[in-house]
Amino acid sequence: MKRPGKKAATDRSFVVALSRGLDVLRAFRPNDGLLGNQEIAARTGLPKPTVSRLTYTLTKLGYLMPVPRFEKYQLAPAAMALGYAALANLGVRQLSEPFREQLTRETGGAVAVGARDRLTMIYFGQSRQGVVNVQLDVGSHIPIATTAMGRAYIWALPDDERVALLRELREHYGSRWPKIRDGIERSGESVAKYGFAISAGEWQDDVHAVGVALRLNDGTGPYAFNCGAPAFRFTEERLRTDIGPRLVAMVRNIEAALGGAMPQSNKEASKKLKPGGKLARVAEGIRS
Repeated sequence: MKRPGKKAATDRSFVVALSRGLDVLRAFRPNDGLLGNQEIAARTGLPKPTVSRLTYTLTKLGYLMPVPRFEKYQLAPAAMALGYAALANLGVRQLSEPFREQLTRETGGAVAVGARDRLTMIYFGQSRQGVVNVQLDVGSHIPIATTAMGRAYIWALPDDERVALLRELREHYGSRWPKIRDGIERSGESVAKYGFAISAGEWQDDVHAVGVALRLNDGTGPYAFNCGAPAFRFTEERLRTDIGPRLVAMVRNIEAALGGAMPQSNKEASKKLKPGGKLARVAEGIRS
């Protein structure tokens, strides 16, 4: 788990103790069950004595529940209440549900909506009907850099935010970055040409998916949707000619229902992000 950067650490308005406490809560993942101080320290990068003080404090505040028999902790109802409150306030989750359910029935794929959480996307809405090999649910994290949802999100960001994120990804992936960067660049061309990003076996070998970003005019987001299935069911040809266009249409309908400004046409987007133009310049800025 990435610790706050130097800029955050030197920001006089940034409360480091609060950041560390939240990092402890973030260390708990779906299906984790119990975590001890040593495991939390390993996940957060915090010293174990610091973790011990933080877990004690969070227990006193009701956000962690100790399990003395195992000398470990689990999230308490107060922590879960924060997550449920956040979900309840995400109108896009409730409004998109019938659209997601319909696309799931039509395609046989799993359809989800997510938002950025550091260098991952976190699911906050999911629809599926017994889709094999795609066992994700609300609260699941997937990488931004190699998934269709994440790549759609990347290319929906304002230029300065995109460049900042790509630099974080370059630092995170190190020697693996050139290959990952190439996939992100290809997805930018796909978004410009077709309106959707593709990940065909680049996150998991046997999973193919498309992703489309949702832009709203209320200052929230962007969010991103995906539709994925096992590779044998969603071939790359089907992603481009069937699943991708269906997902674009679904997201645009949701966008209109939520009052979001309609995005530029694919023709306008291709002018903005055409190879050799702005797309190449953005990518070039993260190559060194």
